[in-house]
Amino acid sequence: MEKRLIKDYIATFQKRTFPKIIKRELKITKVPGKVITIIGPRRSGKTYYFFDLLQKFPRKKVLYLDFEEIFLRDLKSIEVLKIILEIFPEIVGEKPKYIFLDEIQNVKGWESLIRTLLDRSFNIFITGSSSKLLSREIATQLRGRTLTYILLPFSFREFLKAKNRTYNLNLLSDVGKLKKDLLEYLNSGGFPEVVLHKEKERIIKEYTELAFFKDFVERHKIKSLTLARYLFNHIVQNFSKEFSVRAMEKKLKSQGLNFDTMTLYKYVENLEDSLFFFFLKKFSKKIHLRESWPKKVYLCDTGLAKITKYSNDYGKLLENVVFLHLYRKINKAPLLEIFHYKAKDYEVDFLLKEKEKIKKIIQVSYISEKEEIEKREIKSLIKAAKEFQCKNLQVITWDYEKEELVERYKIKFIPLWKWLLEQ
Repeated sequence: MEKRLIKDYIATFQKRTFPKIIKRELKITKVPGKVITIIGPRRSGKTYYFFDLLQKFPRKKVLYLDFEEIFLRDLKSIEVLKIILEIFPEIVGEKPKYIFLDEIQNVKGWESLIRTLLDRSFNIFITGSSSKLLSREIATQLRGRTLTYILLPFSFREFLKAKNRTYNLNLLSDVGKLKKDLLEYLNSGGFPEVVLHKEKERIIKEYTELAFFKDFVERHKIKSLTLARYLFNHIVQNFSKEFSVRAMEKKLKSQGLNFDTMTLYKYVENLEDSLFFFFLKKFSKKIHLRESWPKKVYLCDTGLAKITKYSNDYGKLLENVVFLHLYRKINKAPLLEIFHYKAKDYEVDFLLKEKEKIKKIIQVSYISEKEEIEKREIKSLIKAAKEFQCKNLQVITWDYEKEELVERYKIKFIPLWKWLLEQ
């Protein structure tokens, strides 16, 4: 690695003017001796989040390395990092205190580098691309010396902020405009670049292909592109539904495609690693049943559904957005667990568990009037309330709001827009 390139890189960064940055809702807590790790789907805004974060510190105390830079990918040993740390004071005049490492997974042996930096008492922040680095990998390699946060595409609040939308929610006309924005959010999602540009479909298509080839096929050295493409498209098209590996195996065999069960399980696991898909477990007190299939599948962003959908199913879109909003809460409440639940005679969309108790039960229903409510959904909610001894019951709707008493259980019906905007 040429020292000249390193010197130019450090000097350029010290003078860098950052673009306009939209403040994200993710809040991190720095703990001495711990690496702060930000993971998330490709294009969800991790690098811009870094830019916002590092500006909280004196620039002369910050070393930022972007390992998407080709010449930095040659950093293969601790010795090279030592050279960079020696050059930094020569250019800046001070030693760095805060080290930001973007896309660290591009460096072989990154684990040793991070441990060395921690042992020297640097404050370390790293990001991991969904195609290379996941929280469980970081936790394994750093042995409990990391605090991991997830950054998803824009929430609805962030979406409104990015579009400079402010509304007076006491005015019906403004609520109407807000719901129009919510429709756009449901249909096009919250990837920052998609929100801020007009070529939404084209950008979403490129993201999908990037996820398929980079985060799935290339990363995991997938051998069968036929199976990979079929599985990828099937899962995208069937989001907010249960997915069964066994059922998929039968479907493939009926079409003359022969793949063994273990290959399918491996491919599904690889897809989950991309963070473009989340597979939600069914609640059970028995761990082997919690880990078993089928599981419900959700997309990291509802805009991805544009690629394979043939009609607008707003019920599925609502449910997916609710899942993502709940998932973001784990950053603030690490002990929060999210499940769906399906008994012999009923099912509910979400159970929220903290420690040993079910804290909340949620149904999602695309309704605007009371008459549209399906009785089985309310019956299911009440049955779940009795089974889990939980009185915190919600039905998230499109446009119906009320509190109702059913069999001595209070059910709160709340419109999606209001629920998403609650602090």
